[in-house]
Amino acid sequence: MHRYFIELSYDGKHYHGWQLQNNALTVQEVLEKGLSTLLKRDISIMGSGRTDTGVHATQQFAQFDSPILLDKLEFLKKINGILPPTIAIHDLRLVKKDAHARFHAISRSYIYKITLEKNPFYKDSHWLYYKALDVEKMNAAATILKEYKDFESFSKVHTDVHTFLCQLFEAKWEQNGYELLFNISANRFLRGMVRAIVGTLVEVGTGKVSLEEFRNIIEAKNRKKAKAAAPAQGLYLCRVQYPESIFI
Repeated sequence: MHRYFIELSYDGKHYHGWQLQNNALTVQEVLEKGLSTLLKRDISIMGSGRTDTGVHATQQFAQFDSPILLDKLEFLKKINGILPPTIAIHDLRLVKKDAHARFHAISRSYIYKITLEKNPFYKDSHWLYYKALDVEKMNAAATILKEYKDFESFSKVHTDVHTFLCQLFEAKWEQNGYELLFNISANRFLRGMVRAIVGTLVEVGTGKVSLEEFRNIIEAKNRKKAKAAAPAQGLYLCRVQYPESIFI
C-alpha cells in the first residue's frame, strides 16, 4: 500500500465545511467519491485540518492510500475531470507510510479578507465592512496576541480538544486600497479561532474595544468575553507546512 498526499484548493461557498456529515455536502465527501470513482475502490481521506461551513482553502492537504503506484500527471488530469469546478487538486506526492496529514503538519496559515467598499466580485470572498477601521490599532492588538499561548477565549465551546494552547508565528494586518488582509500562522488552531479573533480585532479597529480590554479578553479564557465571529466567506486556509523528511 502506498500513501499519498494531495494538495488542493476549494471554494467553500457550496460546502458545509470539510468534514463528512450525514445530511450535508462537504468537501471530504466530494473528494472521497471522486477518488473512489477514479481508483475503483473505496477511498478514505484525512485532511490536514477542518474548515467550517463557507470557509475556503487556497492550500489544503489530504492523505489517502493506494494499492498501486500512481502517475502524477495522469492522476491530476483524470481526478480534476471528475471533481466539480469548486475543487481542484494541484499536486500528488508520495510520502512515507507513517506520514499523517494532520499530525505531521508543523504550521498552518490563514488569511482573512475584508473589503471596505462594495465590490460585486468580492461578495462571496470578502467581508464587506463599511465602518472606518484603525488598522494601526488593530495591528497593535494583533501584536499582543503573540504574547500569549492560551486562546480559549477565541475557541468554540464544547469542542473535543484537550488543550487551548497554540504557538502563534505571525498575526498582522495589511491594507491594499479598500482591501484589508489579516495574516495569521500557528502550529495549530482551535475551532472558530481565526474568525473570533478577526471579529474582536475589528471591534478594536472601531474603537469599541481598547488594547487593554483586548488583553483582558485573552486572559479571561472565556469565549463570551470575545466578540462575534467574522463571517465565514472572508476566511481562507492558505498554507500548510510539513517537514521534508516525510516525503519520498
